[in-house]
Amino acid sequence: MKRPLPRTLRAQLTTGLVTLLALACLAVGITTALALRGFLMGRLDEQLSASGGRFAASLEREAQPDSDNRPDTRGQAEYTLGARLLNGTVTQAAVVDDANDRPLQLTPGDRNALARVPVDGSGHSIRLSALGAYRVAAVHGDDQDTLITGLPLHPVEETVHRLEAVEAVLFGAALVVTGIAGALWVRASLRPLQRVTARAAEVAGLPLASGEIAMPGPLPDTDPRTEVGQVGTALNHMLRHVEDALTRRQASEERLRHFAADASHELRTPVANIRGHAELALRHHGPVPGEVRHALERINGESQRMTRLVDDLLLLARLDAGRPLEHQPVDLTLLILNATDDARAAGPDHRWFLELPEEPVTVTGDAHRLQQAIGNLLANARTHTPPGTEVTVTVTTETNGVCVSVRDNGPGIPGELQPEVFGRFVRADQARSRSTGSTGLGLAIVHAVITAHGGSATVTSRPGHTTFRLTLPG
Repeated sequence: MKRPLPRTLRAQLTTGLVTLLALACLAVGITTALALRGFLMGRLDEQLSASGGRFAASLEREAQPDSDNRPDTRGQAEYTLGARLLNGTVTQAAVVDDANDRPLQLTPGDRNALARVPVDGSGHSIRLSALGAYRVAAVHGDDQDTLITGLPLHPVEETVHRLEAVEAVLFGAALVVTGIAGALWVRASLRPLQRVTARAAEVAGLPLASGEIAMPGPLPDTDPRTEVGQVGTALNHMLRHVEDALTRRQASEERLRHFAADASHELRTPVANIRGHAELALRHHGPVPGEVRHALERINGESQRMTRLVDDLLLLARLDAGRPLEHQPVDLTLLILNATDDARAAGPDHRWFLELPEEPVTVTGDAHRLQQAIGNLLANARTHTPPGTEVTVTVTTETNGVCVSVRDNGPGIPGELQPEVFGRFVRADQARSRSTGSTGLGLAIVHAVITAHGGSATVTSRPGHTTFRLTLPG
């Protein structure tokens, strides 16, 4: 299983620092061990050269018929090896043990290893089954034989292993200390970057879609000589540009709201006058040509539609401007009962159902605006579904407030329209909406009213099942 690599920059820097130090320690350890081994090997070769092969030469004399032919072990280090070879065959072999020589029992492999030692007086490493690793040197004897002298490698290997153990402990402790200190150092070094990240996350959490936005202040860590300072400088420039763009957008929205409110307010009077004159003309008792009466009826109908449009625009402009709503206890159950009765009277071809709790549900808000929002939802269900559609209004009490849902089994809302269904002048069927007098602002008013009360409005729809869900604070 592949081990996952560290993801955070802090972990990567700390891991990289410890890894580089570990590689440096490994290089130092290998270099010092090889250097010490080479130095000790050189000392061992010097000892072999200084011995002059006296012990091996005494083995040569041991084969002569002389009364004093015992091997010469004087001045020889303990476990010194001596061997005599004649015509490539080992004839005598002994090792110094407690200042005396001890005959050595050699295996055929040991004899072959001794026979392969070059006769050049230089040190060579071999391994004997009876003694272990040895450093040996071979020279020519006086009787056309070969004399081999050797010293054990065990002290050298023991010294090198001891050095390796000491280095492993020291380097391990250094890696642990470096890892902890490096993590703290990297954490302190990346603290300005963490402030940059926190500031970016703070800006990302702001509701930038609409409304007046209070942007956070600039970052203090903007030293251009450091990478983090360069990032902070770039972020400060970006925040200034965003703040400037948001300010301009807010000013544009404010001008548009003021224009919509002023235009709606100014249009109310002339539209009311047109409607009044059309109704007065229709009440004329004298003979009126059919074409003229039809034109007057069209003028009256369009003026009524324009009146609703102006009223809706004026309401949205006031809600956008943050005009305060009433905050009075509202009997939501009674309000829904009245709105459903009105919808039943306006749409007798639909089937209307209520699912209400046994106890009245009360919320705090503006009763007139809430009734308008619920009435718009029911009118939307009546207008955009065929006769015979079942419309169910449900009220439930939840932990976070009160939920009002309007559910129908009509044809549903097209999927591409659902994200924009609460937008202004959004219509699924332009021709049908206009023929029924819809302004395309009903659901926008629903969303604006519920949002102004601190709630939310959502919709889920598929063929045969559409649910508008309003959530209000309890």
